[in-house]
Amino acid sequence: MDYTTQMDAAKKRIVTPEMEAVAAEEGISPLEIQELLAAGQIAIPCNKLHSGIAPKGIGSVLRTKINVNLGASKDCQNIEVELEKVRAAQEMGADAIMDLSTFGDTRSFRRRLVRDCSAVLGTVPVYDALVYYGKELEAISAQEWLAVARMHCEDGIDFLTIHAGINRATAQRFKQNNNRITNIVSRGGSLLFSWMEMTGQDNPFFEYYDELLDICGEYDVTLSLGDACRPGCLHDASDISQFEELLVLGELTKRAWEKNVQVIIEGPGHMPMDQIEANMKLQKTLCHGAPFYVLGPLVTDVAPGYDHITSAIGGALAAWHGAAFLCYVTPAEHLRLPTLEDMREGIVASKIAAHAADIAKGLPNARNWDDEMSRARQRLDWEAMFSLALEPEKPRRYRKESMPEQEDTCSMCGNMCAMRNMNRILKGEKVTVN
Repeated sequence: MDYTTQMDAAKKRIVTPEMEAVAAEEGISPLEIQELLAAGQIAIPCNKLHSGIAPKGIGSVLRTKINVNLGASKDCQNIEVELEKVRAAQEMGADAIMDLSTFGDTRSFRRRLVRDCSAVLGTVPVYDALVYYGKELEAISAQEWLAVARMHCEDGIDFLTIHAGINRATAQRFKQNNNRITNIVSRGGSLLFSWMEMTGQDNPFFEYYDELLDICGEYDVTLSLGDACRPGCLHDASDISQFEELLVLGELTKRAWEKNVQVIIEGPGHMPMDQIEANMKLQKTLCHGAPFYVLGPLVTDVAPGYDHITSAIGGALAAWHGAAFLCYVTPAEHLRLPTLEDMREGIVASKIAAHAADIAKGLPNARNWDDEMSRARQRLDWEAMFSLALEPEKPRRYRKESMPEQEDTCSMCGNMCAMRNMNRILKGEKVTVN
């Protein structure tokens, strides 16, 4: 092998099998993929040890990708339940899965995921360190934090969320300028902030960033630079802490690229609709065009139980204006650990947002799917409609419940159906409505 990482290959003008696979899926040339990857405009998270992966390209010029979060916790220790979610997520077309397990034998679960799952896999090593060492937060050493990151790379994980942008200096200014309602809502960010406050030390992932890059480069693991200071409510959006961290992430991005480590930048959070476009453009500028990965953003704070919808609205706008990767949000957000059904609803909402954005971006062939659905509706071809549906099960069930007898109309319009009547009258047939 004449290259160490996908980015190293791209800079050497080598087209790898992973680049070819992404090019084929996206319908563009492998050389274009290679050039975009060399410039850091796209990432192909693909650990050398994840042999069964189906490579995916993440970048704003490509099809918008979605991620699904899952994992065992103290309140849900049944690994089989989480594995059922993994299978369902893959069947529903999730591009990536993040294992956020915080309880139990996390390493066995992680290794099983790598062995059995073809989706791109991500983790947050900070969570796992607390489980793995079984220590109080302040007792974990800087090198122990890094050792867990290495362990995840050794296990075959494709991208790591690392909150390296919050350091002693930014944490101090956060305290001085904190006008937020919800403070720091990032779980990993809050843990590292607390660790720095209790130990007096700097963020180990910032202080030993070069060592972290060497680990990632060894396994070709992509860094997903986490946003510790992402806004957790509309009031906190676009404040000084969010943007100061983004400046640091931009500097860390350039340092990673110098070592041929791929980078994704994580973003908000909660944000009013009118701020989304400006935030996407600012991120592109400050982080040199690196792919942007957003959680939502949720565009209102008053819809618990329906945050898959608030997230889909924000996600569609964000992806239209430059985000490349949407982290799904389920109806259970802020309320409980998602069930399998919660997960399904979250995936569908996120896929709707991603596809709507791809149409708005004018991606080649993005609208073809919709046009095929429109033709099926015009023909009143129900089976074709179900087969083209983003999620076929629900529309098929609705149809069966309302129209047990096979008819060419639905129970909404009956014989007044515009499609039915226009088809008949344009053929010269008589229209009857009674």
